[in-house]
Amino acid sequence: MRFSIVTISYNQRKFLERAIKSVIEQDYDDIEYIIVDPGSTDGSWEIIEGYRDRIAKVIAEPDKGPPDGLNRGFACATGDICGCLNADDAYLPGAIGRVVAAFRRMPEADVICGHGYMVDAEGRVLRRFYSNRFTPWRYVHGGATVMQQSTFFRRETLADIGGFNPDNRIWWDGELLLDLSLAGKQIVIINEFWSIFTIHDQSISGQRGKDTERARRLDKERQRTRMRLYEKVMGRPLDRRARLGMIIARIQKWILHPKNTLWRCIEKLDIHIDTQVY
Repeated sequence: MRFSIVTISYNQRKFLERAIKSVIEQDYDDIEYIIVDPGSTDGSWEIIEGYRDRIAKVIAEPDKGPPDGLNRGFACATGDICGCLNADDAYLPGAIGRVVAAFRRMPEADVICGHGYMVDAEGRVLRRFYSNRFTPWRYVHGGATVMQQSTFFRRETLADIGGFNPDNRIWWDGELLLDLSLAGKQIVIINEFWSIFTIHDQSISGQRGKDTERARRLDKERQRTRMRLYEKVMGRPLDRRARLGMIIARIQKWILHPKNTLWRCIEKLDIHIDTQVY
């Protein structure tokens, strides 16, 4: 079973080598690794060239943003199973072998999602991140969370829906899962930890709650995207009638996934977990 991994990178030199090594040092041999970099100027290319003999293809051409870059990368992929890894994230040791084993156990699964860790810029664990059951209704009502870095899919399923939406600059990964689910693809959650997701000042997630022009712009884009995806699923605009559904979806999430709820409480209380996983 061949594995294709696409990393999108743009001026992420600080984290890039960690991401690359987390792929090429996996204990699974048949990995096709593709890196997409539309023009970094921070020295990232020196790192990429240093590992060039372990990278199947490097795409160095302008693109229209992360989802467009991912589409370009997967257009070159030849693997049976695919995953996407941002340059500031990483796989945990042995993750790919466990993902392959999961697909072999469940040949009916189109998408398999595991759990992961959210870490700070220095690699210290902020909290565990648990993926939970994904349905379109739960997603647009805020009751479904999935660890993108621990999400893997059969290559043909991506072709079936036409890839990532290049116009979605906020939740391109979430919309991909939404489109797969709406197309009837089977999404399975596995109770294993496969990756880390880095929160830092330059990341989209790291801008939440900040009083900056970029943060305000991203907040507006999140709201527009949330409204569009809600209408895509429900067939009507997001309005006050959705509040009850959102309350129900969040209660379901708290009850059905208590571990995730516990770690979110720890995060809200600002309790630091002095642990490092990478």
